[in-house]
Amino acid sequence: MTIAYARGLSPVRTVLASGAIVTVQEASMTPAVTINATIQAGGVFESAQQNGVAFLTGRVLDRGTANRSADVIAEELDERGVSLRVSTARHTSALTCTCLAEDFDDVLAIVLDTVRHPVFPAAEVAKRRAETLNSLRQDQDNPAVRAADVLLELLYGSEHPYGRRAKGTIDTVTGFTRDDLAAFHRARYRPGLLSLVIVGDVDPSHARDRAARELDGWAGDAPADAPLPPPPPHDERRESVVTIEGKSQSDIAYGFTSIKRLDPRYYAYWLMNNILGQFGLGGRLADNIRERQGMAYYAYSAIDPSVGEGPLLIRAGVDPGNVARAVAAIDYEVGSLGAQGVTADEVAQSKQYLIGSIPRMLETNAGIAAFLQTVEQFNLGLDYDRRLPEHLRAVTIEEVNAAAAELLHPERAAVAIAGPSVPSDGA
Repeated sequence: MTIAYARGLSPVRTVLASGAIVTVQEASMTPAVTINATIQAGGVFESAQQNGVAFLTGRVLDRGTANRSADVIAEELDERGVSLRVSTARHTSALTCTCLAEDFDDVLAIVLDTVRHPVFPAAEVAKRRAETLNSLRQDQDNPAVRAADVLLELLYGSEHPYGRRAKGTIDTVTGFTRDDLAAFHRARYRPGLLSLVIVGDVDPSHARDRAARELDGWAGDAPADAPLPPPPPHDERRESVVTIEGKSQSDIAYGFTSIKRLDPRYYAYWLMNNILGQFGLGGRLADNIRERQGMAYYAYSAIDPSVGEGPLLIRAGVDPGNVARAVAAIDYEVGSLGAQGVTADEVAQSKQYLIGSIPRMLETNAGIAAFLQTVEQFNLGLDYDRRLPEHLRAVTIEEVNAAAAELLHPERAAVAIAGPSVPSDGA
């Protein structure tokens, strides 16, 4: 796939009469095809009272359609060595799989049947609901999950879609019925909200025509979405400690709300975060906390701009006795980067690293499909893979420093710590 990338991607995009979008990238390096069907049906489209309905809908989506039972779907996919994955994110739900090129027509039919015609059998809903409840109970005993959940609530509040838990809560999930899932499907699984990306050893015209055939007769206008509220402003530091006894590790989640994906400062923020907690073995954070002080099992930062103002999250796992030192080290690195900025060498190396990572994002059919879904979601343009390096090269050190100065203030951070209690003389 590297050879294909060197020439640049050449996707063919078609808007069907129903409003569904089909994008096909031919790549004949291997006799395989990746199918990625993404619907604007993520957690932001559920109410607080139905927190988790998008996730559970995805969990039951492939458990039987009007045309195929759950057993038939499983058998047809197993015969072809195909694993269908359904995932739910903030704004989207996605069905993804990879099949042999010779099986493309049959597998595409199964995937789009699953998208269009799920019947949500009551027995399957009960089974998946029980599995989700079990997963939620396991999450309550997981310091890493608890720290992240609490941090997002500190940043956004429990009523904001970004502050709610992706799987829902035990209270909300317990009450879900087949009718709740079917109603969410009717509201959000519509052709105008579908982006179908097909990448691999398939002729673009054939892939488009097969998709149009499988989607023929599907109708339904895309609903108008309520605007996503901005995160609440915070000028003070917020901290929360969750005690989970019997654990050998404490997990720290530390962060800020940042910017939207389409903010012009996105590339400066991306470079800034890379310097803070990504470059090399984990940027400045890991160099301090893990390498020099040797007190973290892991330490890194991640930035996730989206349709709304996404978070910049710093994560670290440490011995419970090292929590205070680790938080102080994070404060130091965040504060110094915000106040003093970055060096020219850090900017140059980060640009080289990020530009060099672009071919690696596009070296598999699945990677290309995910990239093209992002391009579609944010209307970045079909030549975005060729323009992306120039966006990064154009960022100045002054812009990176402005991003750091705007965001990185320890006195405004949200901090969540989950793990066992530690005697006061051991802190």
